[in-house]
Amino acid sequence: MEIAKAVITAAGPDQRKLPLQTLIDREGMEKSFLGLLIEEVLGSGIQDISIVVRPGDESSFREVIGDHAHHVTFIPQEKPLGYGHALYSAHAFTGKDPFLHLVGDHLYVSRTGESCAKHLVEFAGRQACAVSAVQPTRESLIGNFGVVGGKRLQGVKDVYHIETVIEKPTPTEAEQKLLVPGLRAGHYLCFFGMHVLTPAVMDFLGQELKAGKDRKIDLSDALNKLARTEQYLALEKNDLRYDMGEKYGLLKAQLALAMYGKERDRVLNELVEFFALKHD
Repeated sequence: MEIAKAVITAAGPDQRKLPLQTLIDREGMEKSFLGLLIEEVLGSGIQDISIVVRPGDESSFREVIGDHAHHVTFIPQEKPLGYGHALYSAHAFTGKDPFLHLVGDHLYVSRTGESCAKHLVEFAGRQACAVSAVQPTRESLIGNFGVVGGKRLQGVKDVYHIETVIEKPTPTEAEQKLLVPGLRAGHYLCFFGMHVLTPAVMDFLGQELKAGKDRKIDLSDALNKLARTEQYLALEKNDLRYDMGEKYGLLKAQLALAMYGKERDRVLNELVEFFALKHD
């Protein structure tokens, strides 16, 4: 299966300013957060990218991506009807093709230097099915994520067959419906914020929007339908992802880039000096 398109959703009320933030990348270069997201996608080999935005945000977003603009199509989300609707706004762009999907408020930091998206795209291409990247996450944090339940795929390391998807479950709900055999006690498989999805997802979202009469649409309902009709896998990632919208998210993301960058030693020395000072 060839994956040649990508969709980044950045239309949420809390996402509008995040892509404009500036960070220092692994090479010590100053770049916008949106530029780093686009480079993440380009690192997977995908050259055709759409970004779903709130109407009116196109010009400010275009301004911060510079030379990457020729790779990008901006798509306005005409109505604020939720995450699922934002993704469905790109259905004409994706057409009948599978596509990579990234959420626009997460920064991804590979432990190896290789694009996190590349690993996912290559795996999904070999499996010829939808695949969501996941990370084992302790129970106290699952209220921040979409969580999947299922079973480990025999004969393949760190791969699971997805049976159920629940958005931000309670611990009780997770214990009842999302336990995964073989996972460490008190941990669940939470979305990494990166997916390869098949055209069926857009079909399911379209059906929900027609039936919903302008109610907000969440992606998890469509993913549950996908799990019941097609092979849908989860790939466990050992890389890092940071929610830029949470408290200190920008700080943690910048530190991670520095720790895995070429100026690591310099940054560590400066941090040691900083913590050695008295901060009254």
